[in-house]
Amino acid sequence: METKNFKVATTKSNIDWTGKKVTGAHNGTISIKTGTLVLDNGKLFGGNFIIDTTSIKILDITDQATNDQFAGHLFSEDFFAADSFPEALFTITNANSIDDSKYVISGDLTIKGITHPVSFLADVVITDDVITSSGKIVVDRTKYNMKFRSGNFFTNLGDTLIYNEFELDVKLTAESTF
Repeated sequence: METKNFKVATTKSNIDWTGKKVTGAHNGTISIKTGTLVLDNGKLFGGNFIIDTTSIKILDITDQATNDQFAGHLFSEDFFAADSFPEALFTITNANSIDDSKYVISGDLTIKGITHPVSFLADVVITDDVITSSGKIVVDRTKYNMKFRSGNFFTNLGDTLIYNEFELDVKLTAESTF
């Protein structure tokens, strides 16, 4: 049994996010602070990555004042509470290889100190020195106490309703630590 650790190269990794509402969607990026992927006998076995919730950027709003106001709201208690919880964490609990480059990844996602299991399909390419992986994590924000304009908690929202699920399109590049 050969175990090998790979360090996430944060400058070569990124997360794109999309949040949807009745009248459209918003999107942006969020940074990865650090992370590790672990191989066991050449297969993805485990790992984790830390998300910097203070790095949320909004890409679809070009007016700076509106962008700043929206970003401030995402950082607030209504959403990520970035002052109190500057980091979110994903930890792999199981990596099930479907074929040479596809995995079903299961893990624990912690946002605002609240942890829930999530699973998603990921493309994983493994070489001797580098692992690249990508997958889309669909998150139910209400499980993490993000209830603002959720139809589960408020009525008569009309076109101000924000859908409960948001997407994190994660792309990781990890390099061997030898």
